[in-house]
Amino acid sequence: MELDHTFFWILGSGLLMSAIALVGSVTLVLREQTLQRILLPLVAFAAGSLLGGALFHMLPLALAQIESPGPVFLTAAAGFVVFLALEQFMHWHHCHRDLMDHVEPSTYLILIADGLHNFLGGLAVGGVFLVDVQLGIMAWLAAAMHEVPQELGDFGVLVHGGWKKASALWFNLISGLTFLLGGLVVYFASIRFQINTDYLIAFGAGNFLYIGASDLIPQINKEETLANNLLHFAALVAGLALLYGLSRF
Repeated sequence: MELDHTFFWILGSGLLMSAIALVGSVTLVLREQTLQRILLPLVAFAAGSLLGGALFHMLPLALAQIESPGPVFLTAAAGFVVFLALEQFMHWHHCHRDLMDHVEPSTYLILIADGLHNFLGGLAVGGVFLVDVQLGIMAWLAAAMHEVPQELGDFGVLVHGGWKKASALWFNLISGLTFLLGGLVVYFASIRFQINTDYLIAFGAGNFLYIGASDLIPQINKEETLANNLLHFAALVAGLALLYGLSRF
């Protein structure tokens, strides 16, 4: 079987996404106050980029590929609901600031849920690459902007929960590799079963909408000071504006 250029895009993007798990090591050199100061603006920017990726890139392409808009929005709703069900089942949220005081067993839950989330993300982004490489890059960038603050939080939770720093880093990396696994699964499945990737784009858009609106935004709208609220609002709008600007090219 001859591998085409799309395979190598999926492989490379999956490896890069997995490497983002190593960003948690930054927490070792940052003061806690500094980390908290930059973390929430990153979360806000990630929320805007995820929403922008879904609204300005993924849904428009799905609507252009599928004749009837009904199935597109139904599939996007399915993507939204699947991630809701996943979080309800795992009793866990991707931004873990409220889990910092939990005992060590919760750290295993975080790793399992993070690995499953990354696998589904790999399926969604890999499906976008199968349709259009440029759109796949946009989807990857939006997902990566979400992963950076999440992985910072993950690493901090594991260390706080009693893990050795080296072990926390390696296991976080292993959970990140499931993104690559998801991308490869959807690639080879599409060859064998002729998967309609147009619906994967709509499904992935629903995933992005859920993470941005339900997972990330609640983390940034609880500040008591006007300055912090304005900063987070500006960061979210910046994420939206970036993805909208990229959609115009």
